[in-house]
Amino acid sequence: MSKMNLSGNEAVARAAVDAGAKLITGYPGTPSSEVIGSIWDKAPEGVAVEWSVNEKVAFEQAGACAWAGQRALSTMKMSGLNVAYDSVISIAYSGCVGGLVLYVCDDPGVAAGMPEQDVRGFALMSDLPVLEPASVLESYTLTRYAFELSEAIGGPVMVRSVTNVAQSHALVELPPAEGFTPREPALIRDIMKYTKAGAKICMDQHQDLLGRLEQAETKISADRLYTLDLSEHAKVGVVSVGVANSFLTEARALLQEQGIDTDNLALLKLSATSPLPRAAVAELLTQCETVAVLEENEPYVEKALIVAAYQRKKQVRIIGKLEGPLSRIGSYNALTCAKGMAAALGAMFRTDLFSHDPAAAEALCCARPIGVCAGCPHRGVYIGLNQAVKKLGYKKDQVMITGDIGCTILGMSPPFHTLWTEVAMGASIAMAQGYVHAGVKTPVFATIGDSTFMHAGMPPLLNAVQNQTPVTVIIMDNGWTAMTGMQVNANTAPEYQQTPDKQRVDVVDIVKGLGVRQLFITDPYDLPKMTETIVEAARLPGVKVIVTRRECAIQAGRHKKERLHKVIDEEKCINCKLCITTTGCPSLVWDGVQMKIDPAQCNGCGVCVSICPKEAIGNE
Repeated sequence: MSKMNLSGNEAVARAAVDAGAKLITGYPGTPSSEVIGSIWDKAPEGVAVEWSVNEKVAFEQAGACAWAGQRALSTMKMSGLNVAYDSVISIAYSGCVGGLVLYVCDDPGVAAGMPEQDVRGFALMSDLPVLEPASVLESYTLTRYAFELSEAIGGPVMVRSVTNVAQSHALVELPPAEGFTPREPALIRDIMKYTKAGAKICMDQHQDLLGRLEQAETKISADRLYTLDLSEHAKVGVVSVGVANSFLTEARALLQEQGIDTDNLALLKLSATSPLPRAAVAELLTQCETVAVLEENEPYVEKALIVAAYQRKKQVRIIGKLEGPLSRIGSYNALTCAKGMAAALGAMFRTDLFSHDPAAAEALCCARPIGVCAGCPHRGVYIGLNQAVKKLGYKKDQVMITGDIGCTILGMSPPFHTLWTEVAMGASIAMAQGYVHAGVKTPVFATIGDSTFMHAGMPPLLNAVQNQTPVTVIIMDNGWTAMTGMQVNANTAPEYQQTPDKQRVDVVDIVKGLGVRQLFITDPYDLPKMTETIVEAARLPGVKVIVTRRECAIQAGRHKKERLHKVIDEEKCINCKLCITTTGCPSLVWDGVQMKIDPAQCNGCGVCVSICPKEAIGNE
């Protein structure tokens, strides 16, 4: 056994390799990105690791690999499961031969952006088993177990983590790495299992899927993926799920500090929530009169307990989100759990007595907008768009500019206030077309990053070309999947590609291949040219695409030998502050007397040079 300091995501990656996964795929998305990131260039020989173009493609590859008898893992954040789900449910119907594990991270509390989606709903629709780790160590053990469970029942298994587990770190003791043991692939021709060509095929597969879920319950119960502590005198029970299991000891201590007795609580800790261990649930409900359910996000287990109590004709009060005091919003902590437990015990628990109340800490935070980095090439695009709107003769509130997921959406923030919408990967281009069809007569723009365009932007651009919808699409090409941690995508420079021939798929070639005839390529650091290009494109009919090309400032700074920064000539500067109020660049500093440039942050992009009315900014 060896001790290692790992995050929950890194533990999942290690578990997949130790379990003998032949293929590990995914698309970057916080809070799940580090699974593939941690083994991107460290996988054992024979193990393929891939940043896929999107989550649907990632899971389809993993599914086919498992159909060929190999073990495979596919990773994504909760929003990515929306993209993959069409294939997830179809592959769930067919089952698998090798172990197939779907690792998805939910984000209660929205630490990483997008919705507080609970992917267990997808699992319930798909009749998939769900395992929920409570710690870094369980992230490892349950992922390894998931491969065993998958092969035992012949179907995919979901491991559902949350931000506070996936992103936490711990020193854990793991068995020595076993290395990869290759299996021979198997080609199985079985159209009754691997196609959906007919109602009978689909219904037979659905019946098989329900049978696999029953098998999973039998194995999960036999392997005790739960702990039931049921004292003889317990009348109040607590059911905890996943990360809530980690808070129970501290929550009981908090209750005891306020004189609330917890000695006779019955505890059912669950590491698997679909299917529930029905025998353990029945035992708890038989003895207890009140049960608190501690689960982040949606009350899926809570509802299951209500149904189970009804089926047993047992009057049990279920405390949680549907009745009493817990919310479907936000992440859990020990205070949250103590609050729910106190309600079940009929006791008053005062959260205001604790100085570490998250709500109190939040009130002390300094409000600040989410901005782009110093030297970010997107800054020139936002400013260029704002200036182009004026040059076209419109006011800001007369021109729709749709935004997309990733760094590009930061144009919604001050000082730009440029972008109006954010929906889903690739949606900016389709929604821009929707505004045109709604009858909007002013120019309509869509902005999207290069990685997001590869992920889901190509179909809506193709749609615009097919219908010649008059929109201007700006693809902000910084060469990386930057927002989630600088992962490689198909458009990243060849020297960073993992393939032997260092193949890069240029986003410009894709745009041409989709039939776009009006294509512009410009440098967002050249603000006058950027603005001029946008104005020119907006005045043309049909579909126009502008590709703005400049590497992400963070990545560029990492491999540049020299960093040239700008300086302010204090004799010319009139301290009008237009440079900082227009660009919002963090390298520009007002010290109370004079505008200055922080050389540690400035990368010399020069956008501020174009803003200054007195030509007071120049090279060092």
